[in-house]
Amino acid sequence: MTIHQSVLELIGNTPMVRTQHLDTGGCELFLKLENANPGGSVKDRIGLSMIEGAERAGKIKPGDTLVEGTAGNTGLGLALVAQQKGYRLVLVVPDKMSREKIFNLKAMGAEVVLTRSDVAKGHPEYYQDMAERIANETPGAYFINQFGNPDNPAAHIQSTGPEILAQMDGKVDAIVVGCGSSGTLTGLSQYFAEHSPATEIILADPVGSILCQYINEGTLSTKSASWMVEGIGEDFLPLISDFSRVRKAYAIADKESFLTARELLAKEGVLGGSSTGTLVAAALKYCREQTEPKRVVTLVCDTGNKYLSKMYNDYWMLDNGFLERKQHGDLRDLLLRPYAERDTVVIGPNELLVTAYTRMKLYDVSQLPVMDGDKLVGIVDESDVLMHVHTDETRFRDPVSVAMISDLHMLDMREPITALLPVFERGHVAIVVDGDDFLGLITRIDLLNYLRRKVN
Repeated sequence: MTIHQSVLELIGNTPMVRTQHLDTGGCELFLKLENANPGGSVKDRIGLSMIEGAERAGKIKPGDTLVEGTAGNTGLGLALVAQQKGYRLVLVVPDKMSREKIFNLKAMGAEVVLTRSDVAKGHPEYYQDMAERIANETPGAYFINQFGNPDNPAAHIQSTGPEILAQMDGKVDAIVVGCGSSGTLTGLSQYFAEHSPATEIILADPVGSILCQYINEGTLSTKSASWMVEGIGEDFLPLISDFSRVRKAYAIADKESFLTARELLAKEGVLGGSSTGTLVAAALKYCREQTEPKRVVTLVCDTGNKYLSKMYNDYWMLDNGFLERKQHGDLRDLLLRPYAERDTVVIGPNELLVTAYTRMKLYDVSQLPVMDGDKLVGIVDESDVLMHVHTDETRFRDPVSVAMISDLHMLDMREPITALLPVFERGHVAIVVDGDDFLGLITRIDLLNYLRRKVN
């Protein structure tokens, strides 16, 4: 076994695996596991390529400040390389980026500037424009500019493309890729044009992006919508993009992307990110449309451990309407964590207040029903704990029963939604019951999520 001198030596040469349990029609579907890169994504390749390209050109040296706008994993790839090579890195990221990615970036030493994700290119708060402005205003800073940097697609011409062709013994009928900065698509397209011209290039695009319509109809729309999948899809054509060999594009909705990624984990044991769901969903559509067997490759763009709080979180999926829930036509439809399904986080009256505090923090809730067996005897929230312990922190060891509120106003599940508003105006959460049976709690955000889902 080889001992490597730097984590950067581990970038590339990622495994290829054939799917065994997905419905691929008469085709074989192979997954290039880019989540096996040290930074967890395909973007490690371009992070290394763009920084080393700038070094070779004499544009930067260790100690300099690098600036980039990133909606996905490019920031992590750049952070990995910048950390190892000794650069200061400033990243502008849209506010839809998962918390795990932001925590990861900061832990690696990158400086993160959050900006809006609901504005298009040309707006002063658009992440790429803001990054370029910060670079221009920072003395000696270098703007990486992944969307216009030729070292981006070069990484895939020099490494990803040759690896795929070698792993597939030169037999690749189609490759399904996404497009953010367009580096992967452009690089692979140009590599296969020279070395395997019969290989079809297929685009997987989120619904809301303009690229699918551009490929399939030749129309470049000036209007885009928002989407929740991270790292792919665009509202403009990147400067380095080359779509000349893309034969077809599939528009994949967020819901299908997230559910496909979850299916990939459940059936193949591969933990991929949100864009992986988009690519695999498009690849499956392509495979099932074929009338003869083909060997199809797609990428697991990044690891799904950066999305545990989002698409792998059932509550987040339910909140956003991506998982189906049984509808009752009453207040039960607003219960995110029904008690009958043991989803409600509860506390006992004889448990300690420190336990209640710890449980609230762990599950990110502000209040806990106090249950004596299956009987609701009270409710305790952050204010109750605070008011009890603020003069004497040793009172954290007191039982919940001394701080809980036991004079409870409950709502029958058959009450109209309007009955929630007076409860919220009093600063309370709604306690929903069916006769003597406690069903669960409804908070303001539960009501907001319910109303937003009805708009979709």
